[in-house]
Amino acid sequence: LKSTDTNQGVAMALRTALLRRAKAQIPDYIVLGAGSAGCVVANRLVMEQGANVTLIEAGKSDRGQWDSWKVQMPAALTFNLDGDKYNWDYWTVPQRGLDGRRLHQPRGKVLGGSSSLNAMAYVRGHALDYERWAKEGAGEDWDYKHVLPYFKKAQTHHSEPSPYRGSRGPLSVTRRRTKPVRAINDAFVNAGLEVGYKYSDDHNGFSQEGFGPMDMTVQPNGSRANTSNAYLKPILDLGIDALRVMTGQHVTRLLFDEGSQRPRAVGVELVDKHGRITQMRCKEEVIVSLGAVGSPVLLNLSGIGDPAELKEQGIDVRVPLPDVGKNLQDHLEFYIQYLASVPCSLYPWAATFPGIGPLEQIQRYLFRQPWRAVWAGAQWFTAGTGMSSSNHFEVGGFIRSHHGLEHPDIQYHFIPGCVVGQLDFLPQHGYQAHAGTLRPTSRGTIRIQSKDPRVAPLIDPAFLTTEKDVIDQRRSFRQTLEIMEAKAFDPFRKQRFSPDPAMEMTDDQVDAWVRQNSHSGYHLSCTCAMGRVVDGAGKVHGVDNLRVIDASVMPSMTSGNLNAPTIMLAEKLADAIRGAQLPVEDQPWYTPKDWQTKQR
Repeated sequence: LKSTDTNQGVAMALRTALLRRAKAQIPDYIVLGAGSAGCVVANRLVMEQGANVTLIEAGKSDRGQWDSWKVQMPAALTFNLDGDKYNWDYWTVPQRGLDGRRLHQPRGKVLGGSSSLNAMAYVRGHALDYERWAKEGAGEDWDYKHVLPYFKKAQTHHSEPSPYRGSRGPLSVTRRRTKPVRAINDAFVNAGLEVGYKYSDDHNGFSQEGFGPMDMTVQPNGSRANTSNAYLKPILDLGIDALRVMTGQHVTRLLFDEGSQRPRAVGVELVDKHGRITQMRCKEEVIVSLGAVGSPVLLNLSGIGDPAELKEQGIDVRVPLPDVGKNLQDHLEFYIQYLASVPCSLYPWAATFPGIGPLEQIQRYLFRQPWRAVWAGAQWFTAGTGMSSSNHFEVGGFIRSHHGLEHPDIQYHFIPGCVVGQLDFLPQHGYQAHAGTLRPTSRGTIRIQSKDPRVAPLIDPAFLTTEKDVIDQRRSFRQTLEIMEAKAFDPFRKQRFSPDPAMEMTDDQVDAWVRQNSHSGYHLSCTCAMGRVVDGAGKVHGVDNLRVIDASVMPSMTSGNLNAPTIMLAEKLADAIRGAQLPVEDQPWYTPKDWQTKQR
């Protein structure tokens, strides 16, 4: 008996120790998605709240792979847009406003999410975007004076100090003036000034409107400043065990406390690449940061969404929220391209041979002038300098398409080269304006087509399904041509490449060209909007302990690229979790005095 009592005592002590260890391993927060928002939230909860956080990512690490350089090298930005190694590689449904075309929708599946795939353009949008948010359901503490402090908190801008710039944040923002393409970049800015637009020395400062240099999320050492580098790497390098990062784990559904009267999230179910299913619970909250596609999909799979759509897929309705997956917004863009009469572009460094047969998978490594590509790569790998250290969106512009607008509704990214199919470069000197409207009125949807989480959702941005959007794109087309035909380009212009020089410029033909040649700006957003699906603190309506923090909670798109606003809102909502709020900063913004009567 004595021996038996001893054995039972040892077993009980061991069981107690294991239970304590298991309890200690239960995190305070589970953050789903290590992307542009998730990395920010995880960092701030650990470093500022002292919380224990598990960060779960379906993709791989952005480091330690043989081809991690394709993520880290700014000039390699197109390499991961095709294929599914670091990319969910989605496509839209056929777009009725684009003659039935299906458009590519890359989404990051890697640490850093889409900040590891994007073009690194740092664009905050306009102050009036946030004034509008405050009226669209986000609440008054989302106006410009409330969000500006969070843009600054996130940022270290490596140029001159400004009341609009941050100087101590984790996210590096820099500018580049790459010598071989400097002249053609300057020509674009001068062309804008020549036809009557103003100069802006900082599109993210006092005046978004105008032509001038662009900010980019590139570190001073020449590497991409994705949120993994900015927010995760410093914690992981310090070995802080309050943050646990799990990769290769696909979230299949949320777990709820079945005993509570009101739905309360308590954890998640995961499946790894081998099909092994596990469940994980947390003490405080589950934070969904899976992006404008992934977040509404997970809510739907967990019974939160439009009851009719859930029942159609055989999913029990837990919380009826009809707006989940609705209000989808995206920017639609096109290229106006010219061949150059003199060497002035990225062509010698960037152009590759087309893939033929077995070479198709390695076509982007077969450079037409390999000695230049090798030298550019060597400069970057050894010193973080040279042609490969820039995203080559070094200049841009913002204009108003017509009078009666207080702030710009057209954006330009200028590229010193001609891109074919968004991924490859034309094998001759050229340049292009990447143009598109900023506040389309078309609204689309994200819908699941199965309760199987492995089945891709139906993505329908509903491009050009309003008459206003058609007219605005037509105006954008004509105003872009005017800029590209300015005398500033005379020393460089050989002939227009696209659209065809023989094309007649009737409204019908311009509209047809736009339908056939436009592409997504990869700015999917607004599918779990504040005021519709979540409140101003990111809390999902009707559910306890569940938030959404990513671009899906935007009430409407901002006027520009979305990565900077996504990082800002993640900073702000991370503070909301712990009941904090930075002091407001009431800075002015530019409004043309004659905006009601003049376009420029």
